[in-house]
Amino acid sequence: MSHRPTAGVGLKPEHYAEAAEDVRDGLWFEVHPENYMIDGGPRLAWLEKIASSHPLSLHGVGMSLAADELPDARHLRALKQLIERFRPFAVSEHLAWSKRRGGYAPDLLPFPRTLRTLDRVVRNIDHAQSYLGVRLLIENPSLYMPLSGHEMDENAFLGELVQRTGCGLLVDINNVHISAHNLGYDAEAYLARLPADAIGEIHLAGHELDPGPRSQMLIDTHAAPISEQVWQLYERFVARIGPRPTLIERDDNIPAYSDLMRERDRAHRCLMALNVKDLANV
Repeated sequence: MSHRPTAGVGLKPEHYAEAAEDVRDGLWFEVHPENYMIDGGPRLAWLEKIASSHPLSLHGVGMSLAADELPDARHLRALKQLIERFRPFAVSEHLAWSKRRGGYAPDLLPFPRTLRTLDRVVRNIDHAQSYLGVRLLIENPSLYMPLSGHEMDENAFLGELVQRTGCGLLVDINNVHISAHNLGYDAEAYLARLPADAIGEIHLAGHELDPGPRSQMLIDTHAAPISEQVWQLYERFVARIGPRPTLIERDDNIPAYSDLMRERDRAHRCLMALNVKDLANV
């Protein structure tokens, strides 16, 4: 089995046993580090077992990089312990905020992309990267409605983060599709403007239509199979920028492991075909 990561899945407790025994080429697993910030117990034992034979990535949901305060010191300390213990090939976080003045919202909240906010996010990323000793990959958000006060578009904001902090990008294709649909812009044009050299990982996930009686809004649920529109965006994207480690996200309505692997294997075949093409052109 190759240990070079191609396509992976989010690791779920109900899949621990099957994941540990899976010998698919290029298979890797992602976890939310917040679920493993503990001193011991069965979760860490299972993760140790899986990490002994598969690459891991850590995808954070609680660093609150767009907040008006530095990332929480206890959170960073616990994350650094996990990084040192498991040596993930990637560590990522969301471009969002969730805490303010001692309060915490269990969500990834949007913010106006102003020059002042840019300085703040740059400061927070610099602080986190310096403390953790790793390059963070920053994920583009899923957006649902216009927000007033923007001074730059999302592509420009992400580009500035990359240039000023040396961070990388995690491109969530489903988020791009959802935001483009909900806010009325072109997903292909958005992807074409991203700095390709900074992209270290890609996410694919499912979405659903808002259940409101007349709503046409798409919701990033991670509870459904990946749509064919997202697959096509992804395949065109990697054909242009080259292979990147790709994750299949499923966080609700968790299917059988074999069903999840069918989506994973589709992404793997796509990446391997690009690798073969690259070799043929050498």
